[in-house]
Amino acid sequence: MEKIKFSYTHDGSVAQIIFDDGKGNVLDSIMMAELQKLLDSFKQNNNIKLITFEGAGKHFSFGASVDEHQKDAAAIMLKSFHQLFYSLRDLAIPTMAKITGQCLGGGMEVAIMCNFLFADKTAKMGQPEIVLGVFPPPASIILPEKIGLARAEELLLTGKSISADEAKNIGLINELFEDKNALEIGVNSFIENYIVPRSASSLRYGVKASRAKFNHILSNFLQNLELMYVNQLMNTNDANEGINSFIEKRKPNWKNN
Repeated sequence: MEKIKFSYTHDGSVAQIIFDDGKGNVLDSIMMAELQKLLDSFKQNNNIKLITFEGAGKHFSFGASVDEHQKDAAAIMLKSFHQLFYSLRDLAIPTMAKITGQCLGGGMEVAIMCNFLFADKTAKMGQPEIVLGVFPPPASIILPEKIGLARAEELLLTGKSISADEAKNIGLINELFEDKNALEIGVNSFIENYIVPRSASSLRYGVKASRAKFNHILSNFLQNLELMYVNQLMNTNDANEGINSFIEKRKPNWKNN
């Protein structure tokens, strides 16, 4: 694989996925296709008790490729990206994000889709899409379910990033560790104590049960937001100006339409 490292740990019960593009672990079409292929392969494996996601190097992920947000590519990119969320929903295997450094945009959306979020103190989390004149469909649905509407809207409508401590305080992160090494030790202890002793089959039913409402909302609204994004938002001046100004490294010139 080109942009993902993958291995099984804990006697094959944990599927470890590492985003690795050499820099910010950007979720581009290549990485998404590799990730989709992996998730599809898990359908045939009844022994997986946990899927973990992490970023190689200092950062979890800078998010989805901004280039692929341009009007001509947006529809295909969103369809591929959102399929990852449907696949995780259907697999119902417990998931964990191990977060170090920047965890932004589409990267944060993958993280918040997980059942467990463990991080170290370098973690910074944010949905900066509004800064580019667009919005994040999965996060717009998932964040209110996880941390409540008031806190979700603050992140979604300001585009600001929050520290690991703040993410822990608002209940977004389950466990916070001093550094990456402590994070690894803490994750391993959690897996040994709470995942390995459980039945893989029963864990999947547990995920389906705990996410009955969550999955209903995701399934009903993500498609609607995808259509709003592609058919309405991307026909505005400012959404295209926001993306183009970022690519061209200049300040956006908003027309407010």
